[in-house]
Amino acid sequence: MDAPGTRTAAVRPRVRADRRQRILDAAFTTFAREGYAQATVDAIASAAGVAKHTIYSHFGDKQTLLRETIAAESDLALARNLAALELLRDVAADTGPADMPAVLRSVARRFLDCYCDERAHALRRLLYAEAVQFPDLIDIIQGRATDPVTEALADRLARLSLAGRLHTPDPASAAEQFAALLTGSIQARSRLGTRHVPDDELHAVATAAVELFLTAYGPAIP
Repeated sequence: MDAPGTRTAAVRPRVRADRRQRILDAAFTTFAREGYAQATVDAIASAAGVAKHTIYSHFGDKQTLLRETIAAESDLALARNLAALELLRDVAADTGPADMPAVLRSVARRFLDCYCDERAHALRRLLYAEAVQFPDLIDIIQGRATDPVTEALADRLARLSLAGRLHTPDPASAAEQFAALLTGSIQARSRLGTRHVPDDELHAVATAAVELFLTAYGPAIP
């Protein structure tokens, strides 16, 4: 049996991690609602249920808290988008027949669901509002979410090309174009995240994007 002191020492890191996550969640909600300039550390501390000095103990200052908040949200976005790509991994590894238009439509719709998630909209609105003052926020999101997702998609497209299911001589460019076909249209339709996009519109965008993508990158005909 562990000594009481040992158990206490093991619990402390978990408690600290939970407290840190509560602060990050509260900070994201407050920054997204109020903007960086208007959001106060007092308000964030109150929302997180911690003392103000606890925030400074974890993050040092308000600017660092903003950057850490953006990083944490980028990591969540990365996880959601990588999960949306799992179907392409399965199809690339399968040697049986596959309905690629249907597979790509399914993946496209999953991507759109991620993109239209309210936290994703809030993250983009926060970035647009603060990027002039803090341009490095763009690097955080690109480095922790956008670029890894594009690289993962390019990898899946390359594997599908090797399997003869697609023809993407430049998988990286193809991945960027597939994402652009989806996000460009939805960004306009959602009015920068201020309008709910109905399911039928999401389906139409996914279908049109896949049709255009396959026109360019469908499997080569022998």
